[in-house]
Amino acid sequence: MDQLDNLEPRGGVFHRLGQYFRPIPLLGYLIGFLVCVLWEMWIGEQLSALLGLPKMPVLFGILTIFKIIAGVVNFLIKGDAFVWASLVQIPTALIYLCLIYLLPLGLVSRAVSRPANILARYLQGFPLIITALIQLALMYAILHFWSEMSDYRLITLKLMLIAVLFTLSLNIINGYMGEFSCSHPGFMAIGAYMTSLFTVGLFTSDKVLGEAVFSFGAAYLSFPLALLFGGIMASLGALIIAIPSFKTRGDYLAIISLAFLFIIKSLFENVQALGGSRGIAGQPDWATLPVIFITVAFGIWTINNFVTSTMGKALNAVRDDETAAEAMTVNTRKTKMAAFLFGAFWAGVAGGLLAHVLRYINPAMFSVQKLAEVLAMVYFGGLNSVYGSIVGAVSISLLGEALRPLEILKWIVIPLLLILVMIYRPTGLIAFKEFDVRQVFGPKEVD
Repeated sequence: MDQLDNLEPRGGVFHRLGQYFRPIPLLGYLIGFLVCVLWEMWIGEQLSALLGLPKMPVLFGILTIFKIIAGVVNFLIKGDAFVWASLVQIPTALIYLCLIYLLPLGLVSRAVSRPANILARYLQGFPLIITALIQLALMYAILHFWSEMSDYRLITLKLMLIAVLFTLSLNIINGYMGEFSCSHPGFMAIGAYMTSLFTVGLFTSDKVLGEAVFSFGAAYLSFPLALLFGGIMASLGALIIAIPSFKTRGDYLAIISLAFLFIIKSLFENVQALGGSRGIAGQPDWATLPVIFITVAFGIWTINNFVTSTMGKALNAVRDDETAAEAMTVNTRKTKMAAFLFGAFWAGVAGGLLAHVLRYINPAMFSVQKLAEVLAMVYFGGLNSVYGSIVGAVSISLLGEALRPLEILKWIVIPLLLILVMIYRPTGLIAFKEFDVRQVFGPKEVD
């Protein structure tokens, strides 16, 4: 019996919910989500009209609710016109969320829990990669059908996946290595610009970069090389920080890395060959959902292998006590250098994906605000945890979109939430939790 069950009476609501959902493996939840998405595709428009909603909610109904709240706030503060009858859309949006997602997910995932466990146990007889690919394919199908219903959903999903990869890359340094780096938006900028230089400069005619060098129909096949180029250039940029800062200890990395961020931003603003403050536009539309999903999945797998390897354990030793790690023959400087360059590489890849999703970049996109955003994701989700980075990136991304109608008030709500997390969970929601792939994709063991 779990410790949480001891805190909750056996007849309590949370205890009963825990008992209800306990036997469901990841495969069961994926099947449940897939049914929910297909259910929304079939009946979403009709249900929205029946409930009196102006259109089918694009973000589980939460965005609709905050749009109405924003209207009330603007009426009270600015005196803007507001149709009070629209308040009825708050309960109807919640009804839509329950009927389309919450109830079907709970019922279907619980109903298929037994066959899902049997199938997951059967798949354990195959190599782990087979089990992972099957469940990742199911996960991609869910995201594909969900995003296909709205262009807004598609762009939100793409940016959220990129945020997951970007957050994980920073957690390697700030979480696993235990240093405080402020340079990650700079690495992302290098990756975005260098990837754009590769794709736009070689395969696209542009006012800034000139005529295309090559022209052939299968040019999109070079996109992985472009992302690799952007990541490698970001790692080379990280050497500028790593070489001087890792000869010292304490808070010097934070100071040097913050200076590096301002230098990189200023550099791209003043190099007219790369567009200056106007930036670069016209990136080819190669960052499709399958490309981003595969890249992020591969990035999560690679980063998880890195932090659970011997190098990752050495990194934890350096974080806990660098002097003791040196006494145990750990090459602390080499370990920190490797982790720093590895994190910078994936930040550069995330920047390349971002440039080709937005199809436009300029230096202002990689400012201190971007730094604050990614730090919020890392510390909200949890340090030293792949789980935490995924939860933090998804939570802050969705919360930011949901609160977008509140405009400036959004930047009051999110910091207040972060303050509460820092008070009650100083290391984040899911900190120091190892990402066990076999446990994630395996059957659910129930007492």
